[in-house]
Amino acid sequence: MARDYKKEYRDFHGKPVQIAMRADRNAARASKGLSKGDGREVDHIRPLSKGGSKTGSNLHVTTRHANRVKANK
Repeated sequence: MARDYKKEYRDFHGKPVQIAMRADRNAARASKGLSKGDGREVDHIRPLSKGGSKTGSNLHVTTRHANRVKANK
């Protein structure tokens, strides 16, 4: 069965919560000078789930692999 990307977007990615999260992510990338297509990611030094903040002092640029391996540690 073929994947229906439009339905998937409507049902998940198009929800207000997801749109807000994407806007936050894009703002963090812009604040650190990352452009669209750059393979690096903005990472929280102290995770949000552990009391970290979204401020610039808690963010740093890292590779996608390093960010995914780190997870929520």
